[in-house]
Amino acid sequence: MARKNQTLGEFIIENQSEFKYSSGELSRLINAIRLAAKVVNHQVNKAGLVDILGGVGDTNVQGEDQQKLDVIANEAFINTLKNREIVCGIGSEENDDFITVEGHNDDHNNKYVILMDPLDGSSNIDVNVSVGTIFSIYRRITDPGTPVTLEDFLQPGRNQVAAGYIIYGTSTMLVYTTGHGVNGFTLNPAIGTFYLSHPNMKFPEEGNIYSVNEGNYTHFPQGVKNYIKYCQEESENRPYTSRYIGSLVSDIHRNMIKGGIYMYPKSSLNAKGKLRLLYECNPMAFITEQAGGKASDGYTSILDLQPTELHERVPFFCGSKKMVEKAEAFMAESL
Repeated sequence: MARKNQTLGEFIIENQSEFKYSSGELSRLINAIRLAAKVVNHQVNKAGLVDILGGVGDTNVQGEDQQKLDVIANEAFINTLKNREIVCGIGSEENDDFITVEGHNDDHNNKYVILMDPLDGSSNIDVNVSVGTIFSIYRRITDPGTPVTLEDFLQPGRNQVAAGYIIYGTSTMLVYTTGHGVNGFTLNPAIGTFYLSHPNMKFPEEGNIYSVNEGNYTHFPQGVKNYIKYCQEESENRPYTSRYIGSLVSDIHRNMIKGGIYMYPKSSLNAKGKLRLLYECNPMAFITEQAGGKASDGYTSILDLQPTELHERVPFFCGSKKMVEKAEAFMAESL
């Protein structure tokens, strides 16, 4: 039974049996993520005091400008995860290809692969807006003892055994699920410990917030335009409030607490959408469904999509169940 204010370590131990194939792996893996999160949190909080703001002059595989903190966060998570005897492969939004990780004895017997966006919303760093980390964990499907292959990473979201995010904001929170609900832990920076602060997090079934970059309105499909107009109409419960931060973690986190829908549809600017299926959409969809919400590409559940490449992009609609279903209805009408 989750007890508010218990530590993350205590929570993991008490709920170890809920982790599929459990034999201690969850503790080591979540502990590695927890440690890396504290390292990144420390760096984020120094932004402006030391030279870690701004770009590095390079672009990542998606052609996006890399920020200095992108690189710092990526290295922090990769190095921390490599030092644990559990992950056999790492996929990162910042790397062209996946990373093969050998075990302690130079074997390939570790069981899990992890995919991550080490610093979501990094374009907001320079203006002191909340950023985050997103992670997704799968059990490998190739035989232990052999190096991981692309097949281990290109699994549908339904196969996730755990997923979560860390939000670096007014407080630092780690929110995650192992398929048995969603729980949030807040970092006490004075002693470096995460405490359970948001047990059994749930999306309200209905909400009054819609989150979308309306600056791209003219480029959206007609179904999305129609839904936005619906959100803005005067009625008993509308117009809805428009709230868009531009950091996926922050927008989803707010909507899970207050009720709302997040949308990043395809457009004439991004024909396949902009968000990455493996690093952003799948983990957020898993968390959302475990919190009673819904996530889709406008027509199909995100978790049912079969990935075809590491950096695949898809449209993304995520949030309170009834709001997502309403958006899907507008999409279907415009076909």
